[in-house]
Amino acid sequence: MKRAQLEEMSVGQLVDRFAAICIEQDRALLYSEFANYNKLYGEMRALEEELKKRPGDQRRALLSLYDHSNAQVRLQAAGASLAVAPELARLQIEQIANSRKFPQAGDAGMMLDGLDRGDFRPT
Repeated sequence: MKRAQLEEMSVGQLVDRFAAICIEQDRALLYSEFANYNKLYGEMRALEEELKKRPGDQRRALLSLYDHSNAQVRLQAAGASLAVAPELARLQIEQIANSRKFPQAGDAGMMLDGLDRGDFRPT
């Protein structure tokens, strides 16, 4: 999706598209479609950046995805919102890690390790 298209979308539309991309990522992981996952990851990051640059840093809108039924959606939303809601996001990531539902539980555990070591600093 081009930057101009993202700029025309409402915050709600960006959040909905973020969730849809994460669901597609989950499918790509399931079928080992890593090139597709990487493409989707880039699209997801573009949405995150668009939310970030909106007045007041609208990444907080991703908190609405914390109760989504899909673990990939919850994990990516928590990771993207760490800078604006660190305590809530970390709790979400811890819950996913403790769920032992892989691969998201493994990704969540690595994210927590990076946060604890200081290798991963949300901005």
